[in-house]
Amino acid sequence: MIDPNDFKSVQTPVLNIGYGDYGEASAFPIFLLHGFPYEVISFDGVVQPLVEAGYRVLVPYLRGYGSTTFIDPDAPRMAEQAAIGQDVTDFADALGISQFATAGYDWGNRAACVTSIFHPDRVKAQVAIGGYSVQDTVNTEKPVSALREAQLWYQWYFNSPQGIVGLTENRRDIIRYLWDTWAPDWNFRDEDFNRAASAFDNPDFVDIVIHSYRHRHKNALGEQRFLEAERQLAEQPRITVPSIVLLAGASGFGRPSDDASREEDRFPGMVARRIVEGAGHDVPTQRPDAVADALIELLKD
Repeated sequence: MIDPNDFKSVQTPVLNIGYGDYGEASAFPIFLLHGFPYEVISFDGVVQPLVEAGYRVLVPYLRGYGSTTFIDPDAPRMAEQAAIGQDVTDFADALGISQFATAGYDWGNRAACVTSIFHPDRVKAQVAIGGYSVQDTVNTEKPVSALREAQLWYQWYFNSPQGIVGLTENRRDIIRYLWDTWAPDWNFRDEDFNRAASAFDNPDFVDIVIHSYRHRHKNALGEQRFLEAERQLAEQPRITVPSIVLLAGASGFGRPSDDASREEDRFPGMVARRIVEGAGHDVPTQRPDAVADALIELLKD
């Protein structure tokens, strides 16, 4: 079981990243990247099978979560997709890791996708939980269905002044509601939620979440250093590294389509596309076997 109390810390140019480190230090490394509004313990059931298969497993907190902090107390708390992607390669550089595999969901999947796009030589394999997750933060958004807009209520909420107040004063209730609705078949216990909830007490959590959801809807500026990267990502580049796409069969966002054409187009190196039955949005929690098996399959040669 992952215990954040035993986490290490490594300094990158911007962050002190808190992370768990499992397996032999000399083994091939795998990065497990969590999403919003979750945390590293989502990978509780994924780590041990990978260690037993002979891999080193690293589980970092994203910026704004858990024990990850900014080095500069006055640095703006920003979290556009290019930034969280850069955090992955900065993390690898700080640990002296030249090549690695990734598995991520939600924000973690987005960070992994960005990393695979800009550094395909460094990513040996990617398990993309949720599929292609790169955003167009440059061009005018097109309306989507009323159902989809309703499902994204939290994003619009975070783009309002009330959203800042709500996330500041009521974050645990909001997050618990998202857990309930995004994984309706997941009957988690109070102790499960309470074990995770301290990660959201990070002093940067609110600023990071608000910026992420405002930037993606073009209501907040990003860092100057990432402007060109965001322009490139707006073109929806393909991901060429060997990949397996896992889609949640019991997601509160609706069952995935059986049509694989989008993934086939965006992931020309895709080995498999699987709908994971019995899993909500946080696939690693309910089906850790699907995540571990996909990584082992991609790395077996």
